[in-house]
Amino acid sequence: MLTPVAYGLAIVLSLFIVLIGARFLLVPRAAAAGYGVPAAEGTGDPAYLTIKGLRDLTYGLVGLALIAFTSADAVAWFMLVVALAPLGDTLIVLRHGGSRATAFGIHFATAVVVLLDAALLFAL
Repeated sequence: MLTPVAYGLAIVLSLFIVLIGARFLLVPRAAAAGYGVPAAEGTGDPAYLTIKGLRDLTYGLVGLALIAFTSADAVAWFMLVVALAPLGDTLIVLRHGGSRATAFGIHFATAVVVLLDAALLFAL
Protein backbone atom coordinates (compact mmCIF):
# COMPACT_ATOMS: atom_id res chain seq x y z
CA MET A 1 0.00 0.00 0.00
CA LEU A 2 2.85 2.40 0.81
CA THR A 3 4.60 1.90 -2.53
CA PRO A 4 1.87 3.41 -4.77
CA VAL A 5 1.45 6.37 -2.41
CA ALA A 6 5.18 7.10 -2.20
CA TYR A 7 5.78 6.76 -5.92
CA GLY A 8 2.52 8.47 -6.85
CA LEU A 9 3.43 11.49 -4.75
CA ALA A 10 6.94 11.52 -6.25
CA ILE A 11 5.47 11.49 -9.77
CA VAL A 12 2.99 14.27 -8.97
CA LEU A 13 5.70 16.42 -7.37
CA SER A 14 8.05 15.89 -10.32
CA LEU A 15 5.35 16.69 -12.88
CA PHE A 16 4.33 19.75 -10.89
CA ILE A 17 7.86 21.13 -10.90
CA VAL A 18 8.10 20.46 -14.66
CA LEU A 19 4.95 22.56 -15.13
CA ILE A 20 6.31 25.34 -12.93
CA GLY A 21 9.55 25.35 -14.93
CA ALA A 22 7.63 25.49 -18.20
CA ARG A 23 5.53 28.37 -16.87
CA PHE A 24 8.67 30.35 -16.00
CA LEU A 25 9.98 29.74 -19.52
CA LEU A 26 6.72 30.63 -21.27
CA VAL A 27 5.21 33.43 -19.13
CA PRO A 28 8.01 34.54 -16.83
CA ARG A 29 6.44 37.66 -15.32
CA ALA A 30 3.19 35.92 -14.41
CA ALA A 31 5.17 33.01 -12.97
CA ALA A 32 7.29 35.38 -10.89
CA ALA A 33 4.17 37.01 -9.47
CA GLY A 34 2.85 33.58 -8.53
CA TYR A 35 6.21 32.73 -6.98
CA GLY A 36 5.77 35.62 -4.58
CA VAL A 37 8.31 38.16 -5.84
CA PRO A 38 7.08 39.99 -8.96
CA ALA A 39 9.67 40.86 -11.60
CA ALA A 40 10.14 44.54 -12.37
CA GLU A 41 9.57 45.69 -15.95
CA GLY A 42 12.68 46.83 -17.87
CA THR A 43 15.29 45.09 -15.74
CA GLY A 44 17.53 42.08 -16.24
CA ASP A 45 14.97 39.93 -14.45
CA PRO A 46 13.85 37.99 -17.56
CA ALA A 47 17.23 36.21 -17.76
CA TYR A 48 16.96 35.14 -14.12
CA LEU A 49 13.37 34.03 -14.59
CA THR A 50 14.52 31.86 -17.50
CA ILE A 51 17.24 30.40 -15.30
CA LYS A 52 14.65 29.54 -12.66
CA GLY A 53 12.43 27.96 -15.29
CA LEU A 54 15.27 25.84 -16.60
CA ARG A 55 16.30 24.84 -13.06
CA ASP A 56 12.79 23.73 -12.16
CA LEU A 57 12.22 21.94 -15.45
CA THR A 58 15.51 20.09 -15.01
CA TYR A 59 14.73 19.07 -11.40
CA GLY A 60 11.36 17.71 -12.49
CA LEU A 61 12.79 15.73 -15.40
CA VAL A 62 15.60 14.31 -13.26
CA GLY A 63 13.00 13.26 -10.70
CA LEU A 64 10.94 11.49 -13.36
CA ALA A 65 14.04 9.76 -14.74
CA LEU A 66 15.03 8.56 -11.28
CA ILE A 67 11.52 7.26 -10.65
CA ALA A 68 11.58 5.38 -13.95
CA PHE A 69 15.09 3.93 -13.81
CA THR A 70 16.38 3.68 -10.22
CA SER A 71 15.44 2.46 -6.76
CA ALA A 72 13.22 3.98 -4.11
CA ASP A 73 16.33 4.90 -2.12
CA ALA A 74 17.76 6.91 -5.01
CA VAL A 75 14.47 8.76 -5.47
CA ALA A 76 14.27 9.35 -1.71
CA TRP A 77 17.76 10.87 -1.62
CA PHE A 78 16.87 13.06 -4.59
CA MET A 79 13.71 14.28 -2.83
CA LEU A 80 15.66 14.95 0.35
CA VAL A 81 18.21 17.07 -1.50
CA VAL A 82 15.74 18.80 -3.81
CA ALA A 83 13.71 19.95 -0.77
CA LEU A 84 16.43 22.58 -0.36
CA ALA A 85 14.98 24.46 -3.36
CA PRO A 86 11.55 25.24 -1.85
CA LEU A 87 13.17 25.90 1.54
CA GLY A 88 15.45 28.43 -0.17
CA ASP A 89 12.48 29.82 -2.07
CA THR A 90 10.76 30.43 1.27
CA LEU A 91 13.69 32.54 2.42
CA ILE A 92 13.93 34.38 -0.90
CA VAL A 93 10.27 35.39 -0.82
CA LEU A 94 10.56 36.57 2.81
CA ARG A 95 13.81 38.43 2.18
CA HIS A 96 12.51 40.27 -0.88
CA GLY A 97 9.24 41.56 0.50
CA GLY A 98 6.90 38.77 -0.55
CA SER A 99 4.01 37.79 1.66
CA ARG A 100 4.43 35.39 4.54
CA ALA A 101 1.35 33.54 3.27
CA THR A 102 3.08 32.83 -0.05
CA ALA A 103 6.40 31.99 1.58
CA PHE A 104 4.94 29.52 4.04
CA GLY A 105 1.71 28.50 2.29
CA ILE A 106 3.39 27.65 -1.01
CA HIS A 107 7.13 27.23 -0.66
CA PHE A 108 7.54 25.94 2.88
CA ALA A 109 4.49 23.68 2.51
CA THR A 110 6.01 22.27 -0.69
CA ALA A 111 9.26 21.54 1.14
CA VAL A 112 7.34 19.70 3.86
CA VAL A 113 5.49 17.57 1.28
CA VAL A 114 8.74 16.78 -0.54
CA LEU A 115 10.38 15.77 2.75
CA LEU A 116 7.34 13.65 3.63
CA ASP A 117 7.66 11.90 0.28
CA ALA A 118 11.36 11.30 0.92
CA ALA A 119 10.47 9.69 4.25
CA LEU A 120 7.83 7.48 2.57
CA LEU A 121 10.31 6.41 -0.09
CA PHE A 122 12.99 5.64 2.51
CA ALA A 123 10.41 3.46 4.30
CA LEU A 124 9.99 1.18 1.26
